[in-house]
Amino acid sequence: MTTLKITKKHHKHFNNPFPSTPNSPFICGALILNSHKLPSHQIYPIGKDFQLNWSSKNGGFLSISHKSEPTRPLWSTLPGEPFISAAIAETEVEESRGSFVVKDKHVHSLSNNQTIDDIRIINESDKDQLFSSYPLFPVLMITGKVFGVSKRKKKVRFSRRKDSEKENSTCARYWILFDQKECHQVGFQVRIGKTDLELPKRVSRRSYRNFSLKFGRIRRHRGGWFGGLKKSVTVSSLAEEKIVMKSSEEVVNNRICLTYSSEKNEKIFGFGEQFSHMNFKGKRVPIFVQEQGIGRGDQPITFAANLVSYRAGGDWSTTYAPSPFYMTSKMRSMYLEGYDYSVFDLTKDDRIQIQLHGDSLEGRILHGNSPSELIECFTGSTGRPPLLPEWIISGAVVGMQGGTDTVRSIWNEMQRYDVPVSAFWLQDWVGQRETVIGSQLWWNWEADETRYSGWKQLIQDLNKQHIKVMTYCNPCLAPMDKKPNIRRHHFEEAKKLDILVKDKNGELYMVPNTAFDVGMLDLTHPCTANWFKQILQEMVDDGVRGWMADFGEGLPVDACLYSGEDPIAAHNRYPELWAKINREFVDEWKSTHVGKEGEDPEDSLVFFMRAGYRDTPKWAMLFWEGDQMVSWQKNDGIKSAVVGLLSGGLSGYALNHSDIGGYCAVNLPFFKYRRSEELLLRWMELAAFTTVFRTHEGNKPSCNSQFYSNNRTLSHFARLAKVYKAWKFYRVQLVKEASQKGLPICRHLFLHYPEDEHIHSLTYEQFLVGTEILVVPVLDKGRETVKAYFPIGESSSWKHIWTGKLYSTQGSEAWVEAPIGYPAIFVKDGSSVGKTFLEKLREYNVL
Repeated sequence: MTTLKITKKHHKHFNNPFPSTPNSPFICGALILNSHKLPSHQIYPIGKDFQLNWSSKNGGFLSISHKSEPTRPLWSTLPGEPFISAAIAETEVEESRGSFVVKDKHVHSLSNNQTIDDIRIINESDKDQLFSSYPLFPVLMITGKVFGVSKRKKKVRFSRRKDSEKENSTCARYWILFDQKECHQVGFQVRIGKTDLELPKRVSRRSYRNFSLKFGRIRRHRGGWFGGLKKSVTVSSLAEEKIVMKSSEEVVNNRICLTYSSEKNEKIFGFGEQFSHMNFKGKRVPIFVQEQGIGRGDQPITFAANLVSYRAGGDWSTTYAPSPFYMTSKMRSMYLEGYDYSVFDLTKDDRIQIQLHGDSLEGRILHGNSPSELIECFTGSTGRPPLLPEWIISGAVVGMQGGTDTVRSIWNEMQRYDVPVSAFWLQDWVGQRETVIGSQLWWNWEADETRYSGWKQLIQDLNKQHIKVMTYCNPCLAPMDKKPNIRRHHFEEAKKLDILVKDKNGELYMVPNTAFDVGMLDLTHPCTANWFKQILQEMVDDGVRGWMADFGEGLPVDACLYSGEDPIAAHNRYPELWAKINREFVDEWKSTHVGKEGEDPEDSLVFFMRAGYRDTPKWAMLFWEGDQMVSWQKNDGIKSAVVGLLSGGLSGYALNHSDIGGYCAVNLPFFKYRRSEELLLRWMELAAFTTVFRTHEGNKPSCNSQFYSNNRTLSHFARLAKVYKAWKFYRVQLVKEASQKGLPICRHLFLHYPEDEHIHSLTYEQFLVGTEILVVPVLDKGRETVKAYFPIGESSSWKHIWTGKLYSTQGSEAWVEAPIGYPAIFVKDGSSVGKTFLEKLREYNVL
């Protein structure tokens, strides 16, 4: 039996432009209670601060609450319905250049019914009964069985009789443990034992075992799993055994589902950096790192991208940086630990179902009374970013290409316009080549001194003006056979050191990526980190002080890694490993340079990334949102840059920004996406209120309007760079707060006004910078007015920075003039931050 089918679509050039999305309804079943062992009602302690409330009413349910608020459930099951189910299934993964779709091929068993046999307290004296050590006792354990009965047709050959039907039955024990992790966190673990299963004759017991060990982690369910009983049954333990004990084969489940209650009007936020939605109630959210896609549903570009490259268009759910975390408008929050593929099914009004592809599930339930408290609780465990060096947030980071003479020319031009500049980001420092998708880099991480003659002198000259130089790298290496003038051939070095990812045959895995094939660093190999740090050291020795650490989302799901771990789980972990290597180098360099005699204390290094998972913010210093289209559209244009900023901010990605003007241009005969001047100017206005104000020429610079295109663009760029500089004093405070509490710089209004139901429906329309600045950007072509909403719960009036007009009515809307150069920005009247911001704008002759 084939257990994992991987279909490579890298070189398929004519595809369905409207690919289907895998779908799977909820698993439903029956809940059966052991009336001899279970009390009718009882409260059980979990650690020192939490409790579980058990009741057998209405078929049985349980809920967890904090002892300080015993009547407010943080997590609860549905009365009379199972909350744990399991299955055994096969998988099909379709992959094309960093885009993935996962489908169920065959589902062999479904245990959709659950018994609860026992609920008991485990104290420290009984800890030998537990899977691992626990910091706070008591721990609560619930045990029982999951089981299923399904019918399958049995064909009778050479007979006119109808096909007969035979029942398959499955049964497995489960354990679920709840323990207090911290004062505001409850951990949970679900484990499923081996399944007693009557197997179809065509499938061997051994093939199931191999499947479970190798590929039992990434699955999506299909309709064949679902259905079954919905009523509650209470029987004795004897009757229970008669129902489920029918077979003798034992195999391992590779699916676990956890189902629990939600409310119809409950809004659900988070899931990492999401670009199309803020509230995910009613949706199925897959948690898998991948390319975000070109268009993501915006037409006609998604149609075109899918047509020429399999699923290259992506959809509303595809993202570089997901996270298995959410919070709700009812102040409920939880996240999953580990890296297994999971789907959060929020399509039902009254429940949530997590469908995880593995044989165990772990996570944490969080307690907090506000979104800010929940973010602080979440990031306290997963990690927060470090303080950024002030130079990166002091002025514009100018994204340039073209070589030494071009950079010097543009720098001279910017001096005439008095542009405050922090750094030049020179992504083409390695040299550039033309491919079918535009101008791309040579992926060999050393300076191309043919393109950048006098490289070190350029860096020194800029540094004298207090301007840093930043570069580019990623964890992939391309053969350099056709590139002249290389000093080190990194691909060949890594190949010789045997630190590149291998295929299933143990051979070098050449991974199709964009327009060429590359070798991908095996970040689990013990030699990889030190080797790559040497490359970064050479770069920094030249005087470079920052870089984009690109990619990290494309590890093939059939790769063989040095660690031997499941590549599907490793796929989600890869961007964290990539961030960790870069961060370790930064910290090691800082420990030996910053603060030493003759060294500038502000000469610290910084890197920024796009790919991530739950814990990546612990390692990455800064994020950017990847490759938006140069468009006004919702799913992959300027609007999506706001949504990604805010959803990521609610999920621990505290320091984030986007390419000014977007990145992806298209210049085909029937599909043209070119960056207009108006779009560029409006994107500057948006970016002036994010963590970093950084430009990018895009993948097709000649098709795009650039900040240096003419007098108008340069004047506007200078003006908005000064606006950005004017609130640097506050930005420094917010970066410190991000490193201490995990709170983002750019914030959805839900973060501070959760009781105002109107703001629950807001997506890209407006956002807060910290608590003191309200930004209402213009995100539509030809618009010069915006509708601002002033939230309920704010006692201060909002002052329009350009006119001084005050808006004092809570819960009101107002149309505000916003011509180009004068975005709708408000500060709290009377606040010290607002006062200082306005003073700085006057000082820089902006106001």
